[in-house]
Amino acid sequence: MFEQAYLFSILPKLFSAAWVNLQIALLIAAISIVMAMLVTIVRTAKIGVVNGAFNFVASFVRGTPLLVQIFLCYYVLPSFGIDLEPLTAGVLAISLNSTVFLSETMRGGLQTIDPGQIEASLALGLRRSVIWHRVLLPQLLIRILPLLVNELTIIIKGTALLSVITVVEVMRTAQQLAAASFRPFESLLGAGLVFLVLNVFFILLASVLETRLQKRAT
Repeated sequence: MFEQAYLFSILPKLFSAAWVNLQIALLIAAISIVMAMLVTIVRTAKIGVVNGAFNFVASFVRGTPLLVQIFLCYYVLPSFGIDLEPLTAGVLAISLNSTVFLSETMRGGLQTIDPGQIEASLALGLRRSVIWHRVLLPQLLIRILPLLVNELTIIIKGTALLSVITVVEVMRTAQQLAAASFRPFESLLGAGLVFLVLNVFFILLASVLETRLQKRAT
């Protein structure tokens, strides 16, 4: 029978564990955004071998579950002499997954920017590195901001999968509470509520940021 009192009693512990998920998610988001920008820049150079290699990796990432990718980083890489800690393996797997999807998002967003801006920048004698840094990337990040927030929510939810490789975060804590109390429903419901609060917070924060950016642009 559902016990509301027990659910409320474990929420503080679950929210405390959520700090781990939040730290991991923000780290992965930072890595993924930087890597996706680098991949986007390199792909515009249209180097056949590089684009072919990325397309192969992207096909694998899009075609396999994230959980499988986490297992590959944690259990398979040691066979090649790359022995990673659970947290490191999890960050690597989710970062790779997110980088692939963000790079595709950025590539699509880049196509919405008027190419005349690049031509004008080149006519002014600006280096390509400056054009990317000062002209293209700032516009690109603003245009894909809603999609970046969506990817962040996916990353936050994805951190729950790290419980399967013994990373102690919200989901792992909920499993431990369920095993100790024999109350899996309340424990898992509490974990779900914590993830909901985290994602709603970032969605609202992004909405405020997007509104301010639009006002500044107008």
